[in-house]
Amino acid sequence: MADDNARIQFGEDSIERTKTADSTNAYKRRISVQEADHESVFSEKGEGVRESDFKKRQVFKGWTLLWLAYQSTGVIYGTPIVNELVRDMRLQQLGDIGTSPLYVYSSTFMSEPAERDLLGALSLIIWALTTIVTIKYVFIVLCADDEGEGGTFAIYTLLSRYSDIMKHDPRVNRLVKMQRHGTNELYASNNSIRTWLEKSKVAHGILKVLAVFGVSLIMADGILTPAQSVLGAIQGLEVVKPDISNGTIVGVSCAILVLLFVVQPLGVHRLSHAFAPVVIIWLLFNGCFGIYNLAVHDYRVLRAFSPFYAGDWFVRNKTTGWINLGGILLAFTGVEALFADLGAFSRRAIQLSWLCLAYPCLLLAYIGQAAYISRIPSAYSNPFFQTVPPGMFYPSLVIAILAAVVASQALITSTFQLLSQVMHSSYFPHITMIYTSDKFHGQVYIPMANWLMMIGTVIVTAVYSNTTRLGHAYGVCVILVTFITTNLVTLVAVIVWRVHPAIVFLVWLPFVTFDALFLTSALTKVPNGAWFTLLLAVILASFFSLWRYGKEKQWTWESKDQHDISDIIVKNPDSNGQMLSQRYGGGELQEIDGMGIFFDKTGDFVPAVYEQWLQKFRTQMDVVVLMHMRALSKPHVEEEEKYAVSRTSAKNVYRLTIRHGYNDHVITPDLARLVYEEVRKAIVRGAVKPSPSEQSSANESSDKQTEANDAALAARLRHLDEAYDTQALYLVGKQQMRINEKYNIVKKMVLGAFLWVRENSRTRVEKLNVPVEKLVEVGFVGEI
Repeated sequence: MADDNARIQFGEDSIERTKTADSTNAYKRRISVQEADHESVFSEKGEGVRESDFKKRQVFKGWTLLWLAYQSTGVIYGTPIVNELVRDMRLQQLGDIGTSPLYVYSSTFMSEPAERDLLGALSLIIWALTTIVTIKYVFIVLCADDEGEGGTFAIYTLLSRYSDIMKHDPRVNRLVKMQRHGTNELYASNNSIRTWLEKSKVAHGILKVLAVFGVSLIMADGILTPAQSVLGAIQGLEVVKPDISNGTIVGVSCAILVLLFVVQPLGVHRLSHAFAPVVIIWLLFNGCFGIYNLAVHDYRVLRAFSPFYAGDWFVRNKTTGWINLGGILLAFTGVEALFADLGAFSRRAIQLSWLCLAYPCLLLAYIGQAAYISRIPSAYSNPFFQTVPPGMFYPSLVIAILAAVVASQALITSTFQLLSQVMHSSYFPHITMIYTSDKFHGQVYIPMANWLMMIGTVIVTAVYSNTTRLGHAYGVCVILVTFITTNLVTLVAVIVWRVHPAIVFLVWLPFVTFDALFLTSALTKVPNGAWFTLLLAVILASFFSLWRYGKEKQWTWESKDQHDISDIIVKNPDSNGQMLSQRYGGGELQEIDGMGIFFDKTGDFVPAVYEQWLQKFRTQMDVVVLMHMRALSKPHVEEEEKYAVSRTSAKNVYRLTIRHGYNDHVITPDLARLVYEEVRKAIVRGAVKPSPSEQSSANESSDKQTEANDAALAARLRHLDEAYDTQALYLVGKQQMRINEKYNIVKKMVLGAFLWVRENSRTRVEKLNVPVEKLVEVGFVGEI
């Protein structure tokens, strides 16, 4: 058989080997001079990170991109509506970009508007959609993603990769691709800002609070919004059946909400396929109705494209105009979900769906409604349904109610996306997360979050029973998230994009001014209902912060006891065996028959479970494999890339790194055989070298050296085979924690809560999909 050259990596050294036929009786190897120079080099740490291990942004083109844009339309813009038909919409400030034409004018005006006021409101709507949504979000904010992930927390993690502002989980630290720019690559002013940011603990705290609170606000909306949107839509049935009871409305709403959450396991891609036609028809209805009204009524409202009328609004109305910005705000609510859902779709897909469909249709809708209201001012109270063309009322009502049924998908999807981000950054316990698509890597479903949201929304619907009681909450949360995003992206521009601070300031100032105007106006509604969502957000943010604080204390303790194998196991000078180092009290290690597979969380140092095993039992199994599973952000890992085996300085102790995708199933009842076979293959192909004592002396002839090497290799294989045939055990660590007595009562309570959640959320060892009779749990206690 022809030779097959394989290049093997040992630490920093690259070694050329020649691999021959895999006949078990002919392990012929030619050891190069370069390898002979490095015979004493072993892999004390696990296999290094490869470029392919890092998460990468997916890029789609052609028909795939168009299909993804179609999906995004069904999720992002088909968001909440409320009952425009039967209630005073001045009290109902809940909505989103796609369905805002139902209520923006009625939420803005308290009485029939004068022509100048109507033009002012239309101008503000046009420029809010253009500047805040299109320019800021679609063209700028969407570029501030962290390898395809969106939301305020993704901005924070992006900043942490370009500056030293966050401590990373040791288990995933190696998979965080740091891309910090060198000092000579930045303007002096940019470098000064980064240096201050990295050194200031106050700045670290503020950034953490902003990121966590922004995520919490959107998740709180994920509970409130489904209740509001579906309840509002069902209340709309009072138009065709005035005698419908409130109990029936609440019951039907709860049933629809349960159904909405029950279908979530189908995955974003399947749900978006079903929802997209409804949203597309809804947007096209709005666009076509706008053109109709503009042509039939008053085309002169097109003057509102001049920003003069937006300024005139404030000059004419002063304080009242500022307060009424809460109604204009509804024209772009939902923009935060547009960014948070980025990971489920892609930047280009969202840009296409917004620029080619949603943006023009919505502009036409608002312009057409203004044209109608300019002729019939009383229509402001019900702008959408009073401006529909003749014969289109009932089709519009049906499509509006259908849009409300699919309305909450944007917030549900964004909650899954954001929760996955905070889990990866150790701000939330690791719970089951299911990736629903092999093609689109960012589409996830989290069962526990789904069922908790369902329970929360049903309770909110039953308790509040009508949309007016929580109507003000939505706008406040949206503009708060927008304000946070504006400031975080400003830091991204300085530190990541390396834009000169003077230019950044000139762009930041108008955006933050707009945000501040809308935010201060929205905050006046806090006593009237917005407190509810803010309270939910504060509770969520507190939990995220508590969990992170506890994890950082845990990492601090774990980092104190990290050792290489050579620090623990040494060769016994009086025999051919092994003993513990003097640090661990010395003493011969007794041998146990069989192969032990120790689960290794980090893959860098000696895993705690192995160290505890050696300390407590002072025994060594015939063959030990330190197995580290490296989860990658892709569905599958190619077979030739999955496994990496190396040998440590300890006798018959190997490291195995298993790379796996989120849809690869590695822990199976046959895991021991897989481990055994991979170690054996590595020995056969020469990836694991004989120790110096097993090598022939350099003075021996080439033939004798080859024979001696073959004998040593055969002996190692026999040793491995016998160990595996005897028994194969899985050894898992169970780390208990106790609180240091030096802490005050407050810290003890916080850490106590963390430990309680940790104990009740950790994966039980008996749930590992391996034979229970071969599973050993080694317990030990740490102090935080």
